[in-house]
Amino acid sequence: MVKPFCGCWPTMITPFTDDNKIDFKAVEKLTHWYIDKGCDGIFAVCQSSEMFFLSEQEKIDLARAVKDAAAGRVKVIASGHTADDKSKQIEELGRMSETGVDAVVLVSNRMAKQDEGNDVFKNNFDDILRQLSGVVFGLYECPYPYLRLITTDFIKDCAEKKRLVFLKDVSCSLAVEKERVAAVAGSDIALFNANTATLLDSLIAGYDGFNGVMANFHIDIYKWLYTHFRTESELAREVSDFLTVAAVSEVRAYPVNAKYHLNITDVPMSIHTRSKDKNILNENARLEIESLVRMEKAMRAKLGFN
Repeated sequence: MVKPFCGCWPTMITPFTDDNKIDFKAVEKLTHWYIDKGCDGIFAVCQSSEMFFLSEQEKIDLARAVKDAAAGRVKVIASGHTADDKSKQIEELGRMSETGVDAVVLVSNRMAKQDEGNDVFKNNFDDILRQLSGVVFGLYECPYPYLRLITTDFIKDCAEKKRLVFLKDVSCSLAVEKERVAAVAGSDIALFNANTATLLDSLIAGYDGFNGVMANFHIDIYKWLYTHFRTESELAREVSDFLTVAAVSEVRAYPVNAKYHLNITDVPMSIHTRSKDKNILNENARLEIESLVRMEKAMRAKLGFN
């Protein structure tokens, strides 16, 4: 069964100008680049987008800009769900839904504080869905400011009651992923893996796609893996190994290094970010990205890309 939400989706970065404004020309070019490289959808306002460092209006403007640039070619989802106060969260989510995005993404750690239990989480979740009854929702286990994994029972309940269209999984655990596949079996809820190391095995187990930061570097290679993992299993494992090692770049200087990578390849942009000091991209970090670009070229040649 092909689900409405599936495939390879980048967690979109936000290009900024050197004077700290959103670079909407680069946003448009980046949207086109994702689509030209084969993405199936775009997560437009997320942690990679530095949503915790954007104003409410910037989040709305960014989602609209991506939706307009995509022009119906792929689905666009967005969060911007960053407030602590629940009434403010309702306002944020409602405004985001008005942009026309295909789903609004709830952030799991916004539904309860770190020291609050699952009952608080579920009550707040239920209240949001009640107050915004006409909105299509997904759920994201965002690791910032703290990681809140949701329970298998909660996922199963959502699948049975058709309350979510997808879950972005940040468990990084194949055992958990297999539990979740069983929990949503027969439902329309899609499971997206954000973790490269477990991605191939999660796809084999029944996951519906990838939604992670490294799609900002080589979404086309992820798309090859997603498309061919069943028919070319041996090569798929080799590709998976390459992607897993490449994903170590995430902990080095992300998202600055992603902007540097795009800037020296296909999408010119400043490396300015709000969440990190751009100077963390030191000489070694730059050389690592330049090596990655060469390795990507060799992998694309092996896969027969034009």
